[in-house]
Amino acid sequence: MTQSVYKLLLQYEWDLFEETGVFLGTPLDFEDGYIHLSTAEQVVETARLHFKDKGPLVLAEFDGDELGASLIYEASRGGQLFPHQYGKLERAQVRRHWALQDLGSGAYSFPKDFG
Repeated sequence: MTQSVYKLLLQYEWDLFEETGVFLGTPLDFEDGYIHLSTAEQVVETARLHFKDKGPLVLAEFDGDELGASLIYEASRGGQLFPHQYGKLERAQVRRHWALQDLGSGAYSFPKDFG
């Protein structure tokens, strides 16, 4: 079974992704040299830690197998293995996406059917 990986995007980042069809990364992604992704088990905590008070987000789902060799799992927060994408993401690779409402204090309205 293929594992889904997720990218949290600010609304303007999603809009640009939709417009251009390509996502090259956020400023943090560029700084670190890869696109930060999360597994279903990690993404809620990622939102809480890194997107508090950032407003609405878009949760984009990708097929980890489809991303291929450019997707590497590496130790990060607390020694957990996080998916890192060494290369661009293409809009056509998004399997599903959801709008997430900011509920305050780093909480977001994650859908029940993701993961």
